[in-house]
Amino acid sequence: MTGTLLGVWAHPDDEAYLTAGLMADARRRGDRVVVVYATAGEHGTADPDRWPPDRLAALRRDELRTSLAVLDVHEHQVFGYPDGGCSPLDATDRITEIIDDVQPDTIVTFGPEGMTGHPDHRAVSTWTTTAWQAGGCRASLWYATLTPEFHSVWGALNDDVGLWAGIDRPPCVDEDDLVHSLRLDGEFLDQKIAALRAHASQTAPLAAFAGVDTFRDWWRTESFVDVRTHRRLADTDLIGVTSA
Repeated sequence: MTGTLLGVWAHPDDEAYLTAGLMADARRRGDRVVVVYATAGEHGTADPDRWPPDRLAALRRDELRTSLAVLDVHEHQVFGYPDGGCSPLDATDRITEIIDDVQPDTIVTFGPEGMTGHPDHRAVSTWTTTAWQAGGCRASLWYATLTPEFHSVWGALNDDVGLWAGIDRPPCVDEDDLVHSLRLDGEFLDQKIAALRAHASQTAPLAAFAGVDTFRDWWRTESFVDVRTHRRLADTDLIGVTSA
């Protein structure tokens, strides 16, 4: 379905939440998967005294390698830009070089809203989209998105954890407008949960808060919209919804 797959993300764990199933499916077909990260996520803690940036960055890089290995993904690169400081920067040329080197059939990243509105997510979306355009749009470019069903089922939990704190209108695309979607079950879901749990510094508190079974179901569906469809929907102001 994807051919050679290139994922471009802001922080370790973005890829697991949004594309673990997509990557596992690609690898089981024998397709190449390469993942790029803007930052090491060195500020992703509520306890900076215990986890100063250098120490947390090292931990999160280790977690990242473990998580990707669960999915049989062994090619990744971390740019090392400052966590929370991507907005003033421009990595378009670096991503263009990676696209030229990898020659992906499919590129996947955040939509312009950055999924949660995080400024780093938005920056990565802009860089990747601009690099894709500069390369002549040869690959398919997919944005990770969500569906009305996701918002309906998980709206209360999303609000409880403050998922949409950085955005008024989280992404929402009708299933008929998706380019691809997966609802993970069995071994694929087991792989995704193992990949998420490998990012323990980030996911363990959420799993404890939601409960094991709920956490397992929460992100079992992955949804993607093609950039061209996204733009058509955005032109008609249908791409976002207000959080319930």
